[in-house]
Amino acid sequence: MRVGFFVTCLIDLMRPEIGFSAIKLIERAGFDVFVPPAQTCCGQPAYNSGDRRIARDLAEKTLREFEQYDYVVVPSGSCGGMIRVHYGDLFADDPELMGRFGRLRPKVYELTDFLANVAKVELTPGDFPGPVTYHDSCSGLRELGVKRQPRDLLAQAGVAVTEMKDCEHCCGFGGTFALKFGDISTAIVDEKCANIQASGAHAVVLGDLGCMLNIEGRLRRTGDTTTRVLHIAQVLAGDA
Repeated sequence: MRVGFFVTCLIDLMRPEIGFSAIKLIERAGFDVFVPPAQTCCGQPAYNSGDRRIARDLAEKTLREFEQYDYVVVPSGSCGGMIRVHYGDLFADDPELMGRFGRLRPKVYELTDFLANVAKVELTPGDFPGPVTYHDSCSGLRELGVKRQPRDLLAQAGVAVTEMKDCEHCCGFGGTFALKFGDISTAIVDEKCANIQASGAHAVVLGDLGCMLNIEGRLRRTGDTTTRVLHIAQVLAGDA
């Protein structure tokens, strides 16, 4: 089966090693992975900022590049949510595009959802030192229903999870929200960082790079140089 891998802008530009870890996991599960070389943004920043023209152009581009594959896997809840949930809004006035999107939509999966529910992987316990705590990103949780999947996969891999207080609360990033409402964003991420530290875990694991960069950046700026902030693909692939 052919999997189209949507890299995401932040992974491509800032943490490409996460993309390689995700691809490794998909290939280990027996799938052929293809990375369309001309792929760019899913359109989420433009969409969230009200620029529907640019968002639609990017959505059409993504549709053209990925509709040929059996599955589309995204290592980010926010980009996955944009494609699976919000493209329907952008294409609502075009029956032809809506028809094509209707065929693509059920093939789009966030990484852990794909591994758990499509590939049905059986992971071998590794030697990653636990415990970790897990942060549920807003889009993955609320738009794609990603909750049990990463925890079940971590358990398979022998990684103990200690739940933090308010694990489902926002980290304060929200894309342009962090730029437009800096003081509010800072207060939210400070609360998230305090909950991570109070959990006693040596690492926080998550599935969205926006959250990852926001949390890690705040931890480091406030003097925490020891708590690791890891994408779940890195942990499951044995690359952390």
